Amino acid sequence: MTCRTLLTGATGTLGTALRPRLLEAGHDVLAASRSPPDHGDDDLEWVAMDLADGTGLRDAVADADVVVHAASAPRGDSEAIDVRGTERLLEAAADAGVSNFVYVSIVGIDDVPYSYYEHKLAAERAVEASAVRSTIIRITMFHEFVAELLGTVSRLPVWPLPTGIRLQPIDVGEAADAVVGRATPEPAGRVPDIGGPAVRTVGDLARTYRDARGLRRPIVRLPIPGKTAAGFRAGGATCPDRAVGTVTWDEWLAERFD
Repeated sequence: MTCRTLLTGATGTLGTALRPRLLEAGHDVLAASRSPPDHGDDDLEWVAMDLADGTGLRDAVADADVVVHAASAPRGDSEAIDVRGTERLLEAAADAGVSNFVYVSIVGIDDVPYSYYEHKLAAERAVEASAVRSTIIRITMFHEFVAELLGTVSRLPVWPLPTGIRLQPIDVGEAADAVVGRATPEPAGRVPDIGGPAVRTVGDLARTYRDARGLRRPIVRLPIPGKTAAGFRAGGATCPDRAVGTVTWDEWLAERFD
């Protein structure tokens, strides 16, 4: 039996990795985005949907067996998208009789007092309190996001970075594989976290990134006070006992910059 699956955030980093994997797993995928591409994959059906104001939301979820909720707004209004938008989607999913609402979350959101993480945690609580049955899967930061963050300082003559912060980056493809494995009509509740193969400091990640790009920039420690930075330094956004990923940061960089 084909599973009709609504994928939110289908044009994002994770959503882009999820689309082909869901299709390969036999899902009938309805890909949702605020601005769907004009010419998408012939095997995909696209729908315009805006979590911020609810436009197109109920039509998108109407025939879904499973919702994979990968949409998020880390650089935007995360309260409007991640909290209120998730609440709207949950209400529609419950009314539509969705069998499993898969919520993609982040490792450490209850240990690191960062506003975006706090909104992700609020969304998790909304999922848990909803009438629709669900699965919550927390994942560590993607290699792609670490590279994007380091890319913002890469043109500076000196790289000021919070070198002591600890992260556990994972390949987005491996993260997507884990999500697809949970995108079934049977909900599983809160499942074990998914992390990359190793915990690394930002200083270590930056040096490897610099070398992979053939750059010669000095890296200097940027002290960042406050509880948020302290939470990251303490490893709050890592799960060393759940090192599921196998693609290392060094391997990912070698493939990207070779």
